[in-house]
Amino acid sequence: MSSRILKVQGITCQHCVKAIEKRVSKLDGVSAVAVNLANAQVDVQFDESKVSLANIHDAIVDEGYVIND
Repeated sequence: MSSRILKVQGITCQHCVKAIEKRVSKLDGVSAVAVNLANAQVDVQFDESKVSLANIHDAIVDEGYVIND
């Protein structure tokens, strides 16, 4: 199990939080996702044998946000 904290640009409200959490949590292999609105961070725990960090990045970008890693 891996854990990453991603800095994400464009998180401005609770709708953003819910959109990211909903989209990322649907990925097979993601066990937990939590968005910190105040810090514009996404904390994600995932199984690298099932989902790649690139897949997680793509899901966030597809929702309209920019990752600052």
